[in-house]
Amino acid sequence: MASSAHAAPATAAGQEPAPPHKHPYHLVDPSPWPLVGAFSGGAMLFGIVLNSHEGNRWMFLAGLAGLLFTMFMWWRDVLKESRQPGVHTPIVRLGLRYGMMLFIASEVMFFVAFFWAYFHYAIFPENVLGAEHAVWPPAGIKTFDPFHLPLLNTMILLLSGCTVTWAHHGVIHNDRKALIQGLALTVLLGLSFTGLQVLEYMEAPFAFAGGGIYSSTFFLATGFHGFHVMVGTIFLAVCLFRAMAGQFTAERHFGFEAAAWYWHFVDVVWLFLFVAIYVLGAGSSGH
Repeated sequence: MASSAHAAPATAAGQEPAPPHKHPYHLVDPSPWPLVGAFSGGAMLFGIVLNSHEGNRWMFLAGLAGLLFTMFMWWRDVLKESRQPGVHTPIVRLGLRYGMMLFIASEVMFFVAFFWAYFHYAIFPENVLGAEHAVWPPAGIKTFDPFHLPLLNTMILLLSGCTVTWAHHGVIHNDRKALIQGLALTVLLGLSFTGLQVLEYMEAPFAFAGGGIYSSTFFLATGFHGFHVMVGTIFLAVCLFRAMAGQFTAERHFGFEAAAWYWHFVDVVWLFLFVAIYVLGAGSSGH
């Protein structure tokens, strides 16, 4: 009887395995990673202060290394847990979906702050401190041509949205080849976007330092979006390796589904950035 508390009872073929306990909810196993992650995050924060005052980076780098290690180990444990029969019940998977939706909602509000800052000055340029003329872009700022690299990156992200949807269609219909090919193309397109954004920054006609409010809002908004693209690319790359290992089925593939949701969110944010900053904000002020 004692062993039955830890092993899912046998079920008929094609049915969901029964949970290893008497309820369908998730009980987290003891784990050191929350504590290790908390200390690593604290060390990284203290390291930022130490670097700012004394130029010493060792504490920050140690905290960052600890945080990355924690992320790897913790998510590895989550992946192992997801493959245990009966643990991720339908109710647990529903909770994971709610959690991912709330996380994406919080990310939306994160970018709302940057859009708010940008439009505060774009609509009311008289609020720019030290400006001789109430114009946007500010005097002396030459903006990007929206129909050069920005348009190419927009096409790349839109295409990546199609390929990740193709991969999703593949996993739903048990087409493993389509799943792997779609994910591989999406990861390649994500890397291409990042490479072109680096090239764009290298050719930027204005610098982050000394460019005033325009360069600050531009680099913060597009830079954080670029960071999200890199995170999403890693997310999808992990899903690609899992797909190649045969860990996704038509019934159980929420890990990939969450990555697809995140990638579509990244696509939508870029469309708003492209229209608001690159197209509507295009211009060259020579005042």
